[in-house]
Amino acid sequence: MLSRYAKAFFNRLLTPPARLLLAMGIGPDVVTWIGTIGVTAAAFAFYPRGEFFVGTLVITAFVFSDTLDGTMARLAGRSSRWGAFLDSTLDRVADAAVFTALLWWFVGRGNQPWLAGVTTVCLIGGAVVSYAKARAEGLGMTCDVGIAERSERLVVALVATGFAGLFHAPWIQAVGLTLLAAATLVTVVQRLVHVHRQAVVA
Repeated sequence: MLSRYAKAFFNRLLTPPARLLLAMGIGPDVVTWIGTIGVTAAAFAFYPRGEFFVGTLVITAFVFSDTLDGTMARLAGRSSRWGAFLDSTLDRVADAAVFTALLWWFVGRGNQPWLAGVTTVCLIGGAVVSYAKARAEGLGMTCDVGIAERSERLVVALVATGFAGLFHAPWIQAVGLTLLAAATLVTVVQRLVHVHRQAVVA
């Protein structure tokens, strides 16, 4: 839901840097790889040490590449099935890195078993949400439903974690991740119901 409202705004915002990168001979796929590697490296460099605010700033900077590469592909007329596949696949890697790095903190120096469990739900639930859509579309059905799609999940996790680090208020992160885990489970159910209805009609 969030991506539908924000996509047009960020496309306009990122058009100038997208044109610059294309003029330099840098392609969309390169930006996709750089973004994923950057998110993954930042997540594991900062979050397991409890450096939530700085870590979130660095991760967010690389997350913008997720929109930048799409803008570049559109401007260059290079939109392709390979590009879409690569982008979606590496998105899963980046998402998993963020939640795994948080999980590492909670089971280690953070010593918060409850939040470790909540983060595990976010990690596994997010993977199931994405897989449900991919599998449904592979079977010729639609699955664009749910209150916690990829954009919402990432924004909530990063905002809650970043604010917790900025204000030294762990409760912000705890509340954010708990709500996110609940919303993710709801989304899984919503997608199962949505696809089941289509399958029964078919």
